[in-house]
Amino acid sequence: MASSGARRLRPHGLDVTTDLDEPAWFLQPAEDVRSSPFLELAATEFAVQGLELDWAGVCWDADFRRTREAWAFQAFKGTKWQRVKDVTTQRYMLNKYRVLLTRAREGMVIWIPEGSHADETRSPHLYDETAKYLCACGVETIDV
Repeated sequence: MASSGARRLRPHGLDVTTDLDEPAWFLQPAEDVRSSPFLELAATEFAVQGLELDWAGVCWDADFRRTREAWAFQAFKGTKWQRVKDVTTQRYMLNKYRVLLTRAREGMVIWIPEGSHADETRSPHLYDETAKYLCACGVETIDV
């Protein structure tokens, strides 16, 4: 799963703008390329809101990220991230991640990209603080 605003996960093969066949994503067996267990298509908060999954994978992008002592709200417009100033829009963005982080019944994996020094829209500093913050909150890390 990923936020509908996670537009810079595309270099990792995750395009949140791709239409999702929700029944196939939820119900087909792991061998089906359209299914969630196949780990090829990311469902956004719109597809999973109100539903429970046994296991969930959340792909975290720079649209909602930690910076020092606060959360930053960003929208990817054109070729760069832009700060979201509207408080109502910020609440919707916060709710996106609340939805994504509350779908799992058995367990969850949160994946935060390392970033790339060659791409300023995916610079490591856009992801590092969020990862550090989640670790400080008790989220366990695994080495892959």
